[in-house]
Amino acid sequence: MRATFKAAMCAAVCALVLEAALANAAPVAPGTTVDDISLTDIHGAEHRLADYSGSKAVVLAFLGTECPLARLYAPRLEAIAERYADKGVTILGVSSNVHDNVTELRAFARQHGVTYPILKDVGNVLADRLGAERLPIVFVLDGDRKVRYVGRIDDQYGLQTTPAGKSLSYQLPDARRQDLSIALDEMLAGSAVSVTVTEPSGCLIGRVKQADASSDVTYSKDIAKIFNANCVFCHREGQIAPFSLTSYEDAAGWAEMIAEVVAEQRMPPWHANPAHGKFSNDARLSDEDKDLIARWVAAGAPEGDKSQLPPQPEFPKGWMMPEPDQVVSMPKPFDVPAEGTVDYKMFIVDPGWTEDKWVTAMEPRPGNPAVVHHIVMYVMPPRGVSKYFSADLPKTQLDWFASFAPGLRPPVLPEGTARFIPAGSKLMFQMHYTPNGKAQSDQSYVGIKFADPKTVKREIAVQHSGTHDFVIPAGAPNHRVDSEYVFQHDSLLWSVSPHMHVRGKDFNYKLIYPDGREEVVLDVPQYDFGWQTTYIFDEPKRVPKGTKMQCVAHFDNSADNLNNPDPTKEVRYGPQTWEEMCYGWFEICLADQDLTGKLAAGDKPAAPTEKP
Repeated sequence: MRATFKAAMCAAVCALVLEAALANAAPVAPGTTVDDISLTDIHGAEHRLADYSGSKAVVLAFLGTECPLARLYAPRLEAIAERYADKGVTILGVSSNVHDNVTELRAFARQHGVTYPILKDVGNVLADRLGAERLPIVFVLDGDRKVRYVGRIDDQYGLQTTPAGKSLSYQLPDARRQDLSIALDEMLAGSAVSVTVTEPSGCLIGRVKQADASSDVTYSKDIAKIFNANCVFCHREGQIAPFSLTSYEDAAGWAEMIAEVVAEQRMPPWHANPAHGKFSNDARLSDEDKDLIARWVAAGAPEGDKSQLPPQPEFPKGWMMPEPDQVVSMPKPFDVPAEGTVDYKMFIVDPGWTEDKWVTAMEPRPGNPAVVHHIVMYVMPPRGVSKYFSADLPKTQLDWFASFAPGLRPPVLPEGTARFIPAGSKLMFQMHYTPNGKAQSDQSYVGIKFADPKTVKREIAVQHSGTHDFVIPAGAPNHRVDSEYVFQHDSLLWSVSPHMHVRGKDFNYKLIYPDGREEVVLDVPQYDFGWQTTYIFDEPKRVPKGTKMQCVAHFDNSADNLNNPDPTKEVRYGPQTWEEMCYGWFEICLADQDLTGKLAAGDKPAAPTEKP
């Protein structure tokens, strides 16, 4: 649960189009005739639109090598090309991104099994002519080059706008409407296309820019240091982000998209209401940084004087935690499909712990960062042991161990603190995979650092105010679930971490002190399942005995929640994403605990309890 860094981390624009946005500019209207144009494909062959006058339909599909949604749809277009190949339909991919070079496009075609031509639209000429703004978008032309359909390929992925005006991504289990295929079928049948325009979602096309040489804001002087501090941890080679921000060329190609997600506060990802709580890992950009980014993009993303570039940040090539004493891996690789939804996968491993362990650092690491969105690890105590109850800290949960999520540093506990794990415990990897358009495999692992018991002063425990006892009615748009935890001793509260699944709407933690005073310590007004964030207090919060931790969560099980797998069914507790959870996790320790003398004598802090 713990992250130990203060710099904001600009995490991945994940393969489930988490950071897509609705198009702002209108493409050409159906009925418009497209002038002939000549473009060269990635193998050097010339293609003119006039060459395809004999086709019954020509699909111009705008794609990009780094856009997550384009990656998902490239192989779907291949399947459509194969299905309609003998029906007079031609599929042409088009790359208008200034930052997509031919070598990268060839690799993209190989990786995604693309055999239809991909044309390089140098200078965005075709994109400008058609009004293409986002990837992927398709334009379907008839034999006279007249536009008959424009928009998305299908409706499986997109954005929805909340009542508060925020944009949230959604992913349906399957597409409800195959827009492109329906349009083609209707054209081939000689019918009018029933739906001629749909709204595409995806990444803004990286267009050629005219940089203002007189701008006082440049990449080298101002922007690189912002990206280095806030984004590059994830936006670099080998990490989960789909594109890099380590060079001017990378950043300039994504400039408009960066400006949009920063202005809408979708990036860097941070969901806490700033009115409550102060957190060491607050990921919000300062107003000054946001203003600099906006001015840089408005000026055409000028590079500036390269001599003013700050040094590149250095990241550990091995472990970010101290060198582990033990590494535990998933038992075997797991095959991740190219697309679709992968339910949570659980893998149990016996680390061979024949003695009790005190753990001070743990670093889960994805074997394949491109497809691992997050890892949650749990301890499974030996048979017959339900929970570990220390003598001073009742109801300590043993199950949560550690987690990995985009942008989080590994948990290294403060000096003199550790977690206790009884002998015979096993570890479970709970894996959340996000297919990115290419079938591949993963075998994740975790590094563990053990503490010398003689140095442990306090036991840090993971606890929750949560409940399994709830039923969310079918169609309920704002179902409330309450839970409560009562502190039995004076404690220090280190962090909080809310957890729900795809129907999660909002989450609130409140402390009610024995004197009646109330304090909201975390408010998440718009919960997003895509980001599993632990909110770490600037300073541990002292909580007196008798204080109540109240958590209030709301769930949207209605059809308006487009992430909802089935709004016609009531929902109960369960580990899979089509079920729900309501956990207000937090980390605590006893405020005045000192185990050094006891553990130095070789004593256990308490005996485990048996299952009831």
